[in-house]
Parts: sequence; C-alpha cells; structure tokens
Amino acid sequence: MNLSQPFKKILTVGVMMSLAFSVNAHRAWILPSSTSLSGEAPWVTFDAAVSNSLFVFEHVPLRMNGLVAQDPSGKLIDVVNAHTGKYRSTFDLNLVNPGTYRISTASGGLRAVWRDENGKRKMWPARGKTAVASEFSTAVPKNAKELRVSESYRRIETFVTSGEPTKKVFEPTNSGLELVPVTHPNDLFVGEEAKFQFLFQGQPAVGVKLAIVKGDTRYRNDQNQIDVVTDAKGYATITWPEAGMYLIEAEYEDDKAKAPATSRKGSYGATFAVLPL
Repeated sequence: MNLSQPFKKILTVGVMMSLAFSVNAHRAWILPSSTSLSGEAPWVTFDAAVSNSLFVFEHVPLRMNGLVAQDPSGKLIDVVNAHTGKYRSTFDLNLVNPGTYRISTASGGLRAVWRDENGKRKMWPARGKTAVASEFSTAVPKNAKELRVSESYRRIETFVTSGEPTKKVFEPTNSGLELVPVTHPNDLFVGEEAKFQFLFQGQPAVGVKLAIVKGDTRYRNDQNQIDVVTDAKGYATITWPEAGMYLIEAEYEDDKAKAPATSRKGSYGATFAVLPL
C-alpha cells in the first residue's frame, strides 16, 4: 500500500502488532480531531500511534495495514491524505453523509509461540503476516518447546458522527472481541452512566476486563485508571468522572478454542470523547 495515496477499500482485516494493556504498557489508539460535527460534509483528521503517554506521539506509529472506514450505511469508504511518519500515522475522512462512521483496524487467527533448541523465542505467523491454518503443521515444529497456541484477535477503533447519531455501524462482525453500545459513543457526558455490551465471536463475553484511562497521562502522576468487569450478559457500565478524550481497553480469554489452539483471546481498544454537561 502506498501511504501517499488514498487507502483503497479493504474487504479483509489486516495483521498488526499484538499489544497487551496495563498501566505501563504501550497503548495503541486512533484519535479523531473531533467526534461530533455539524455542517455540510465536514472533515475529520485522525492520528494513530502506539505510545507510553496516552495520545502523545513518542514511540511508534500505528501501521495502517487493514484500516477500514465505514459510512453510516456500513459501506466501506476511502480515507485520504494518508501518511505514516516516525511517530504517528495520519489520514483524513470526509463525512459526506450524515450519521455515525466507524474507523477501525482488526486482525485475528491462530497464533503460536515457542522456543527453539537454543532457547530463542519463536512465533508464527511472523509479525506483519497473516496466519493460514493449513500451514500450521509445517510451520510449527511438532516437538516445539514451551509451545502455546491460541486463537488471538485484536481490534482498535473509534467513531465520529456528522449530525444526528446513527447505529448501523455497530452491527457486530462476530469476529473477536467487539463493543456493541447501548449508550451511543458520541453521546457521552460527565456524570452520566454509559452502558456497553461486549461480544466475543458474536456471543456475550462474561468477565471482560476493562481499563478506562483519560488522555494527557504525561501531565499527571496518577493514571486514574477506572477498572470495570462485564457482567453475566457481557454488559459494562461506566460513569465518566470528567470531560476529555478517553481510551477504553478490554481483554478476554477462555479455554473454548478448537485444536490445535488451547485458548481463545480477544483484545479491544477504542477512543471516546466525554463532554461537559
């Protein structure tokens, strides 16, 4: 993909780096210049990066392989002016039609990690490559040491709305860990409760661990992280303590994988704006 040209419509999700979240981990995010707009066919600029300090460009850019933009009808559309620099990727999106847009990147499939005879860590597929299940038996040694095989899925996204919010883009793909909002993500306010449901492979995900952090972590000593766990139907509720841009990260794991995997894992990250009342 030539990042100096508009992204072409992509029908399959790309592979990106695997990142676990914690207070000290690098966080991956897509940040819109605005999440709610008005007027005729407004524009939004997006920054995408992986960083220590939330929403600060200081580590590496988020690679745009597999970037998908959907208009309010769910149709795939192009972003323009795409560029990947030293610390961030950037692109623009024209909100031609009124409603809510989804901008996301996702990956998923078999993943194997083991150590070779010299104790060196090996992985399949290689970073930046897509797993092909039929190649597993030849790519991974049968006597691999400390072998761990999982079905791993990753999704990073954000939402922007022109005019009145709509819901079409929230229809689940039934692949990996996904958020289906009860409260619209472009309608969040300080002191009000927001409710979201999490699904894994299309089913309610029980016990998903959420970490919610407000941006500008560089300028405070405490992360002020909000920890939430989904209930028996996959729902989570959050009451926003103050206005600002937030990153929600979520992780899920179970033992319901099909052989050769022994576990299923899903991670999710999304950027939301919380407005003052």
